[in-house]
Amino acid sequence: MSTLTKLALGVMGQLRPKPAQGDAVPRIALPVPDKTGGMPLMEAIAARRSARAFSPRELPLPMLSSLLWAAFGINRADGGRTAPSAINAQEIDVYVALPSGAYLYDAAENALRLVAGSDLRRVTGYQDFVDEAALDLVYVADHSRMKLVPAASRAGYAFVAAGAITENVYLFAAGNGLATVIRAWIDRDAIAGALGLGHDEQVLLSQTVGFPKG
Repeated sequence: MSTLTKLALGVMGQLRPKPAQGDAVPRIALPVPDKTGGMPLMEAIAARRSARAFSPRELPLPMLSSLLWAAFGINRADGGRTAPSAINAQEIDVYVALPSGAYLYDAAENALRLVAGSDLRRVTGYQDFVDEAALDLVYVADHSRMKLVPAASRAGYAFVAAGAITENVYLFAAGNGLATVIRAWIDRDAIAGALGLGHDEQVLLSQTVGFPKG
């Protein structure tokens, strides 16, 4: 779908997901993430960039598992994560929009839990390339976990936390032959409706990930 068509549908409040491709299984158990290998950090930083042309090829499940762990997985016995959050609120939820459905990343269980049995990629951004890329990540802040943060500061804190996660994804992508781009130009109301979010949950950003086109 073209960007202009999406914009028009968004203005009318009619931007909707597509039917799922394949079976939207209730739970996807992820393989143990590979916490070794990849490109050395300084080389990954040098290679880090945004891309806007993606192959529709799906990510192998082991690579998806490692990507999500790098983004916001658990890397310490006390439940600490690979990206920081103020006062350890861990307010960010990572949703994964796949052709088969939209899933919530459960870091503790190393699994994906189905939240919507439809293809949300059309909804996760106005750009035309998001429709066919392998997946889109959606970052959502749950303000109910931020009770120790002043209400006026919660959105700012959450955006900082989400930004740290997006940079982890950028570095993983650079080190593992993937393409990615973070996007703030999104229809947050449409995404929230498609994911069935509550009033305490705020859609922050989306990030497209996939193999480079060509």
